[in-house]
Amino acid sequence: MANKKKSAKGKLQAKTEPPATTATSATVDKCHKELPAAAAAEGFESSPATDAESNRCHAGSDPEISSDGTDVIKSDGYLEPHRQYFEQRFVHFKQWVREIEASEGGIDKFSRGYEEFGLHVTPEGVRYREWAPGAKEASLVGDFNGWDVAAHPLTRNEFGVWEGVVGNTADGQVAIPHGSHIKVTFVTSKGERVYRLPAWSRYVTQDLSKSPIYEAEFYNPAQRYELKHRRVVPADDLCIYEAHVGISSPEARVATYKEFTQNVLPMIRDLGYNAVQLMAVMEHAYYASFGYQVTSFFAPSSRYGEPDDLRELVDTAHGMGIAVFLDVVHSHACNNVEDGLNQFDGTDHCYFHEGERGRHELWNSRLFNYGSHEVLRFLLSNLRYWVEEFGMDGFRFDGVTSMMYKHHGIGYGFSGHYNEYFTGSTDEDAVVYLMLANYMCHKLYPGFVTIAEDVSGMPALCRAVSEGGVGFDYRLAMSLPDMWIKLLKETRDEDWSMSDIAHQLTNRRYQERAIAYCESHDQALVGDKTLAFWLMDKEMYTHMSDMAPLTPVVDRGMALHKMIRLVTCGLGGEGYLTFEGNEFGHPEWLDFPREGNGSSFHYARRQFNLVKDGLLRYKYLYRFDRAMVRLEREHRWLSAQDQWVTLKHEGDKVLAFERGGLVWLFNFHPTKSYTDYRVGVAWAGRYTVALCTDDAEFMGHGRVDSSVAHMSTAMAWNGRDNYIQVYLPSRTAIVLKH
Repeated sequence: MANKKKSAKGKLQAKTEPPATTATSATVDKCHKELPAAAAAEGFESSPATDAESNRCHAGSDPEISSDGTDVIKSDGYLEPHRQYFEQRFVHFKQWVREIEASEGGIDKFSRGYEEFGLHVTPEGVRYREWAPGAKEASLVGDFNGWDVAAHPLTRNEFGVWEGVVGNTADGQVAIPHGSHIKVTFVTSKGERVYRLPAWSRYVTQDLSKSPIYEAEFYNPAQRYELKHRRVVPADDLCIYEAHVGISSPEARVATYKEFTQNVLPMIRDLGYNAVQLMAVMEHAYYASFGYQVTSFFAPSSRYGEPDDLRELVDTAHGMGIAVFLDVVHSHACNNVEDGLNQFDGTDHCYFHEGERGRHELWNSRLFNYGSHEVLRFLLSNLRYWVEEFGMDGFRFDGVTSMMYKHHGIGYGFSGHYNEYFTGSTDEDAVVYLMLANYMCHKLYPGFVTIAEDVSGMPALCRAVSEGGVGFDYRLAMSLPDMWIKLLKETRDEDWSMSDIAHQLTNRRYQERAIAYCESHDQALVGDKTLAFWLMDKEMYTHMSDMAPLTPVVDRGMALHKMIRLVTCGLGGEGYLTFEGNEFGHPEWLDFPREGNGSSFHYARRQFNLVKDGLLRYKYLYRFDRAMVRLEREHRWLSAQDQWVTLKHEGDKVLAFERGGLVWLFNFHPTKSYTDYRVGVAWAGRYTVALCTDDAEFMGHGRVDSSVAHMSTAMAWNGRDNYIQVYLPSRTAIVLKH
């Protein structure tokens, strides 16, 4: 590939071909050779060799990625048969790093495309740049020029980048008024004139009284919100509050960024969560898609307010010491043409694979071509934009399973066999994009957090890129909510297996961190049930008042709701997540306004008012969640290295473990309480109650006297050097400190 650099005038020169090498032909010959048979068996095509000489050729200038990408094998011997795969994947990654360094000046400059593309106010006027290689003509139109296609034509360079400047008015003012509508129009290769929203639009709006189609607005307010606080480096013991701005009100309407800032952030701080994860921020045409059908990747959803309102939200969270994570959807894009990226330049591809490979059959959406230079610029710049412009502290990448496999996980059940991950079914371009994204985020923003939503269990997904991993910091422990719902649906309480629960909670890959959760937004959606609804169902409508009798159903539901959350937070991962409202047992389900429900907002809201009603029992669950999260903040067990399951007694239904210097005791038995129950402990000395689910303030029965201390006895028990004896009531969990 020729080495394409910026011209003297600074015009961007786009590329669409996949990376090869920018070395001379002699170097190319030296660094490439035929693949061994083993590599061909892994599903690779001919690519650079993986010996030390090739590594020198493709390492780039960063010493952090000077290895051969096989360090991950040192701690997982099952990866050894796939050494060739990791070597080849790492070469592919380093090829991109080297290509970006040679042609763009490095990943820092490359990922600042949002500073070059789209609309920008300059001293000469408003500059506009857009990549649309399939178009034959282009012009910028809008309210400012009466939608005259001849008024402001754009010029095209040899790489398909269109550019033009709308000069200032005679008195030196910006010619495009703030808030005016604007589009780019192309003449396609077939001679058809089409109108599109600029791909890098920063503010798009929808007027449903006129049309469901979004319109791009030129966003250039006279005053901008000035950030007051620095970005937050997320804590090692992440407690994440997953939230959707639009539903964050008890009222049946779309809530706003400002309301979230004023009403929800203080509650998150009160509960003790140190991170908030915002869903559905990238603009999406269909509200009921939960934000997963993105149309404008650089535009914060205007349903909730203006971009500056989001800046204020993030800034306010930072002032509270709360990190802000963004739910990133780079796994696919909305199928919309008029207000999306589909057929942007009149072709079937542009940003996407063409044909069947570029379409997700279940989601009815388009799939990015991660092997394209300009698609990488767009996506990596999109990540940088949300950090630089809004101060995001982390990303949760949605749909990672769909990205990493050519079958997208459709109709495919992962058994855990390593051959499922490292064969021809893996989309290497997508995996390498994720490596580049993680490499960039961590290199440019130390302490930045990335989380993968992956159901496949891909090995090394959460190992550093420098070791040959994909580079995520955490993966979501997606099997845990399935386990709890399956237990509640199919198994009597007295038949719950303590061994199975402990196994599922601790079944995660060595040296790969996981975010544990009992339920997220997925479990709240219509068609599913929250834990509270599985536990108490219709009695939530009739017996959640302190004035009503405490029925066996509500008694059981309240007890297990607390225990399930506590054991998941205590044993299930290196981070913890809840979805807004579920911490206090939010009733019913979540359903966005749509044709099937009469466009009703009744279920598209969070009834925070239930907690504030002193007569309702939701306050007890809220209090418990607050006590649990605050205890974690004090003892930081999520980032602790010690974890030891001491006891799994099937007959007694008792589970005990140590973590974070605490002793955790769970009696899941529905009826049996135990006096002087003996449990082995590692540490000698005096133990006191740090948290008990049966306390009256959490609507327990008050059967445990928290003032009683327990002295250890120096005698081996449960494989520990000491033991203590405690009173352990039925359906109760106790956390002891020493």
